[in-house]
Amino acid sequence: MADIIIRNIRVMQTEPPFDIEEGVDVIITGSEIERVGKGAAEGVSAPTVIDGTGRTLIPGNVCAHHHYYSGLSRGMLISAGPQTDFIQVLKEWWWRLDRALDEEACYYSSLICSLDAIAAGTTTAIDHHASPCFIEGSLSSIARGMEEAGIRGATCYEVTDRNGGMKEVEEGVAENVRFAREVDSRIEAGEDVLCEAMIGGHAPFTLPDDALSLMREAIDETGRGMHLHVAEDKYDSVSSHHWHGEDIAARLDRFSLLRDNTLLVHGVHLSGTEIGLINERGCFLAHNARSNMNNHVGYTSRIPDVKKLVIGTDGCGGNMFEELKLAFFKHKDEGGAWWPADFLTALSRGNRLLESVFRGRGRWGRIEKGYKADLVILGYNAPTPLVRENAATHFVWGISSNAVESTIINGRLAYHERKFTMVDAPKIYQEACRVARRVWDKADKIKA
Repeated sequence: MADIIIRNIRVMQTEPPFDIEEGVDVIITGSEIERVGKGAAEGVSAPTVIDGTGRTLIPGNVCAHHHYYSGLSRGMLISAGPQTDFIQVLKEWWWRLDRALDEEACYYSSLICSLDAIAAGTTTAIDHHASPCFIEGSLSSIARGMEEAGIRGATCYEVTDRNGGMKEVEEGVAENVRFAREVDSRIEAGEDVLCEAMIGGHAPFTLPDDALSLMREAIDETGRGMHLHVAEDKYDSVSSHHWHGEDIAARLDRFSLLRDNTLLVHGVHLSGTEIGLINERGCFLAHNARSNMNNHVGYTSRIPDVKKLVIGTDGCGGNMFEELKLAFFKHKDEGGAWWPADFLTALSRGNRLLESVFRGRGRWGRIEKGYKADLVILGYNAPTPLVRENAATHFVWGISSNAVESTIINGRLAYHERKFTMVDAPKIYQEACRVARRVWDKADKIKA
């Protein structure tokens, strides 16, 4: 017996080769897709049968870079000083917020970020965490929120020396290693773990050479990939030249940190030479157009040169339909040559990152037999023909998170008919508001 049957639905493949097929049945057993095709559900039974007539099924979206600790920041009411450059933004806003986070705050940030993402059709979020006053155990709190909500993802602690020097660096590295070992133990015990581990770092300008050495040791020890901001603002590149006499990419490569499972983030001010080195090493690079605009850090016209470009939000929510549109329109505003198919390809490449993070424990990104059942059902009424030749154009210009009706993750309905199925969402949002007020009061008392 199957677990879920979806009957008579339009299947839309969102990674090349794009494709559209009408009137298809999809059979889900356990965490995987068992069968796809016309009439595939004939003679098959399941406890959950969904009528897909008039609806569209797509692979779930992947947010390749998120900051779950930002979940309680929306509308944050604190007294802040001038924020006229990137460092002031960090010091006056984000670095005060993260120092106000404790275990309860991390947990509720994770829950609400996960729920918001699921409702927007995002089935995976790759998180990058910071809570300097609550380091040990923080990643377990993030993972707990993700798994209770039902989203797939990964998390890591952003190693930095910005508050406590090398002691803080060592604590951050230790938390990354501790959580990776926790995940390994659960896998060895036979658990189907939804939240994986990476080795995080804040940014090169807050990472001395000794920190990079410790991160390399953690990567070698755990077999995980690095997740690191690079050249988000010009300050990061200038700092590297000033203190280390070399480009950021060259410095990271000197410590053997550029690998095929490395996730670099932003890269706004990377040079062509640096992008060439990143490509040579096989690294992923996450583009976060909305955050870059918000922080006024600039725009890179070099994103078409990045071989393994993926799309993230940098903590600006988990809605990848919205993020992709903003990335596309900003690119065109800058005179870029990419079209919808190029951006949808980059978004879908998040599945290759996902496969890297989960270290071979599944395939993602297509609606085919043997792939993980991370899927989204859309109530999208196409006003013009929707065919393989224009599927990407419909995705960018027409489909939005408003069309999301159901989200299936790991073969389970986490969101069905626009309702959460695994948690009491109204209660969670109510509690999150209570926690947010407490965090805001605490952050307001912290000096920049």
